[in-house]
Amino acid sequence: MTVSSAVRTAAPELHSFPRSFMRRVPAGAASGRGGDAVVSESDLVSLPAAAQRYLRVMGVVGRPPVRALWMHGTGWFRRSPTAPAAPCETWQYNQLSPITRLFRIRLRVGPLAMNGWDTYQHGRGRMRGTVLGVIPVVRGRGATFDTSEQVTWLNDAVLMAPSMLLTPAVRWSAGSGDRSFVLDFTDAGRTVRATVLLNDRDRPQDFHTDDRYAALPGGLVRARWSTPVEGWTVRSGRPCPTRAGAVWMLADGPFRYAELTPTDLLLTP
Repeated sequence: MTVSSAVRTAAPELHSFPRSFMRRVPAGAASGRGGDAVVSESDLVSLPAAAQRYLRVMGVVGRPPVRALWMHGTGWFRRSPTAPAAPCETWQYNQLSPITRLFRIRLRVGPLAMNGWDTYQHGRGRMRGTVLGVIPVVRGRGATFDTSEQVTWLNDAVLMAPSMLLTPAVRWSAGSGDRSFVLDFTDAGRTVRATVLLNDRDRPQDFHTDDRYAALPGGLVRARWSTPVEGWTVRSGRPCPTRAGAVWMLADGPFRYAELTPTDLLLTP
């Protein structure tokens, strides 16, 4: 079974992913070859109380651990605090083993179409953006991108596939209150940290980290990054964000550079 046919078989309701995206997805993805084990209450007992409540509310207990997620979304994006917001469409694939994140964004900046890729594979993060599919306008790789893409994978798991976090690579600890917890995630010999804040229904209200770098027109800037969640719905018996933002806390104030709504989401055991 090819990757593209696996997607159609597993979830015919998913938005059709572009061929250029599918060519990058690891062979065998979404083939549904997960094991028979399910997450049980015993898997949660060593975690902070807030984390246990979060995992129960997110529908983790009694289901097989998620091995991969597919997401198609729509929203808006802007490259700088003074730039106008541009409507965008995104496609995404995240994998647990080996840790992988493929994220493609398509947006229109004035009369021009722009495509961007954020990827994390084999412990390395990369960013690339082109206009008209051929003219490079954004390109980044190296240690700062490795760290940024690793922590973004962590954010995706928190909001969309929490059972991906039940691995020895993730260490859970209590936060500063009874509605928060802290995650330390290690991959490729590098550890990133983030704090998750829960709402009054124990769903994520915000996620913030200091282990990410903003790619601004003036260069890379290390800044606190957060992803406030505007609301939740339920799909296939699991909570799913209705809309989430992306905010940089810069020296001169917050810069909300994106909002995204998942329109299709598939979790593969």
